[in-house]
Amino acid sequence: MIVWLNGAFGAGKTTAAYELHRRLENSFVYDPENAGYFLRKNMPEECHTPDFQDMVLWRSFNYQLLKELYETYNGTIIVPMTLVNPAYFQEIVQRLTDEGVPILHVILYASRETVLKRLKKRSLGRLGGESFAVESIGRCLEFFDRSAPGVRLETDHMTVEQVVERIGREGGLSLLPDKRSWLARRAARLKTAAAHIRGWSITSRLQVRK
Repeated sequence: MIVWLNGAFGAGKTTAAYELHRRLENSFVYDPENAGYFLRKNMPEECHTPDFQDMVLWRSFNYQLLKELYETYNGTIIVPMTLVNPAYFQEIVQRLTDEGVPILHVILYASRETVLKRLKKRSLGRLGGESFAVESIGRCLEFFDRSAPGVRLETDHMTVEQVVERIGREGGLSLLPDKRSWLARRAARLKTAAAHIRGWSITSRLQVRK
């Protein structure tokens, strides 16, 4: 099965993905953003697009690799990725579904105010480096409010633990108990958040250069 965690940039997809991974045996977190960084690094700047999702190669690569992972990996594939362009959603998620790949599409929904608060928290109060994420909130919420299929979780007042437990129930997944201390959980999430901040820092710089 593929568990696709969708949501606005900053909605908590990466945190939820890695917490789910820690509690789910035989699971793997696949991040489609890495394909975008690879393409930008290995293509002339003239071939770049402001949003790497607009690159046909990015969409084709992620579809092909997810199909390959599903066919060769005997476990759950967790995909934390914002995907709100209806055509791109059809090209990747719907195409995989139509070809028989079981996908649990979960929307981690949150209000604009909550998303801004989470973005501010992960950027240590410096929203300037999150300009792309902030500017994308409107189109993300429009897609989720209008036509996005899947399981919608209203996460404004949910803890990470509650989000993970709900995803487990929706997917019929057997989650391991979380026996870590509060401090250990906090440290793991800070580590995950730090890696995510670095990724967005790269994205922001590329946006500015364009």
